[in-house]
Amino acid sequence: MAGAGGGGCPAGGNDLQWCFSQVKGAIDEDVAEADIISTVEFNYSGDLLATGDKGGRVVIFQREQENKSHPHSRGEYNVYSTFQSHEPEFDYLKSLEIEEKINKIRWLPQQNAAHFLLSTNDKTIKLWKISERDKRAEGYNLKDEDGRLRDPFRITALRVPILKPMDLMVEASPRRIFANAHTYHINSISVNSDHETYLSADDLRINLWHLEITDRSFNIVDIKPANMEELTEVITAAEFHPHQCNVFVYSSSKGTIRLCDMRSSALCDRHSKFFEEPEDPSSRSFFSEIISSISDVKFSHSGRYMMTRDYLSVKVWDLNMENRPVETHQVHEYLRSKLCSLYENDCIFDKFECCWNGPDSAIMTGSYNNFFRMFDRNTRRDVTLEASRENSKPRASLKPRRVCPGGKRKKDEISVDSLDFNKKILHTAWHPTDNIIAVAATNNLYIFQDKVN
Repeated sequence: MAGAGGGGCPAGGNDLQWCFSQVKGAIDEDVAEADIISTVEFNYSGDLLATGDKGGRVVIFQREQENKSHPHSRGEYNVYSTFQSHEPEFDYLKSLEIEEKINKIRWLPQQNAAHFLLSTNDKTIKLWKISERDKRAEGYNLKDEDGRLRDPFRITALRVPILKPMDLMVEASPRRIFANAHTYHINSISVNSDHETYLSADDLRINLWHLEITDRSFNIVDIKPANMEELTEVITAAEFHPHQCNVFVYSSSKGTIRLCDMRSSALCDRHSKFFEEPEDPSSRSFFSEIISSISDVKFSHSGRYMMTRDYLSVKVWDLNMENRPVETHQVHEYLRSKLCSLYENDCIFDKFECCWNGPDSAIMTGSYNNFFRMFDRNTRRDVTLEASRENSKPRASLKPRRVCPGGKRKKDEISVDSLDFNKKILHTAWHPTDNIIAVAATNNLYIFQDKVN
């Protein structure tokens, strides 16, 4: 397949081939708003995959053990736990409804048998513990097997309770609730590499939390002007460095990225580094400011680079070079001529996310028409693939898609005028070590993997 990006390409320079693995979710044409997937995240080992939706639910999938009799068949992801993370609320002081939609999920590194994750809606962050129980205690002294209390005067002998096996139960319980710290909508949460703190960001402020302390947080960035009429930009995303616990970045609606060092001052209003690409005056238009707004920022696993996604492109920045990105990959440049209609139908404000593969050699991001794009950083090749049920036979290879920007259309090309802008891939995730990707398409979760011969 031409230009499929991915680390772990077979020797001999052949490109990686992606094939269908699974699809989760209903096939219904009329999709309930609550079922639309709003975030996707693998845990650190890649054995668990969590999704959040607009109905406030979190669904966790677990990878099954590989079948030894079929060494080429990788374990599938099956439902492990489903729970209601957030409920709709109402702010009576401001007469505002607070949606239950899950904006972000972030896993904590596993420390024991249980798993922990942070989930957030617009206002409240919750720390969830997901644990297994496959044994129950029997033989209590003070109560019967059905739970009724026994008369203490009739107890003539002491019994030692014993543990008996039972059907596996997966329990999700909220361990901490971090509330009332954000005036504006939370757009990002990021767990620090010290595994003790995390940040949460809204439009104008970034707060630093300790995972054990819920009643206070430290405000580390505040860009709110004294007069709101002077507001020129908002925070769009923020993330901690994967290895340096004192460093974080945040992006803005003006297309800039600020890197801050918490060692320099308690309030990081002064940045340590400022990443911005000078604008080409010849390409300036009415939409320039809107499409330059950064919708996502992600550090590479190595911590050397960071990637930003704006409306039309993905850029890779070297942390040591602030004046321009080292790579710029066009995601759907053919939409530049359609910006007027995309503005009218509000699609121009869609917030696409991006992700790295394990070795940082390839990047992935979404587009319209259920297309998603992959860029191989080593070969500089790229590919457009489609998340579709039409090609959902197990292990069926994904065919590259091509969009014709205009003029004469070749065979197998799709006209830019026939793209469906209601079908959009905003959320994607890449397994931390393997070539397995999860792609959220409205209410369906597609899982693809590299084809093993």
